[in-house]
Amino acid sequence: MESERRPRPKLIEKLEARRATHRERGRLFRIGFGLVGLLVLLGGIVMLVTPGPAFVLIPIGLAMLSLEFVWAERLLEKSLEHAQIAQEKAVQTTRTQRILAAIATVLAIAACLLAVLWWDIPLLPDS
Repeated sequence: MESERRPRPKLIEKLEARRATHRERGRLFRIGFGLVGLLVLLGGIVMLVTPGPAFVLIPIGLAMLSLEFVWAERLLEKSLEHAQIAQEKAVQTTRTQRILAAIATVLAIAACLLAVLWWDIPLLPDS
């Protein structure tokens, strides 16, 4: 199976254009910018297991780091390509698949509610 070559995401092209002006900034600014990018990325990674917008922060952190590091640019490009593929697959779902997904979601919610009622799980912790 031959894989089709996708165009590079526009964000990557914009970042490549900004890289030259970023490199002209002072060393202290670039170090601070890189540290902030690392903190944003780490915050997004933490939010993968805690509540929060992980899938927003991780690309922002990678975009900031990609101005300095090639590895961050590659990770960002791969993640954007995978997101684009997922978006295309979501658009191509059939009506039957969407209905089945909705039914599965309703059944999962019903199962959780039944478990709460059946096993007498408290909704709020006791103070």
